[in-house]
Amino acid sequence: MDHPIVVEIEKTGYPKSEQPKIWGFDYFGDEIFEGDSVIKDPSNGEIVLEENLEDYLIEVLGFEFKTAE
Repeated sequence: MDHPIVVEIEKTGYPKSEQPKIWGFDYFGDEIFEGDSVIKDPSNGEIVLEENLEDYLIEVLGFEFKTAE
């Protein structure tokens, strides 16, 4: 039988005392944890994880990323 802390780490990746707290979810449904960097779209109030910003700009706002030639 495994120690309860080992079972918790195997299940969640964190010991229970160190699990990050979920702050909410971004536009794409990804979990936002306390301490994550987020961006708020002032036009509609949507919250987006910083790592999802490029996808949001392309898919939602229609931005195009190009290389200058």
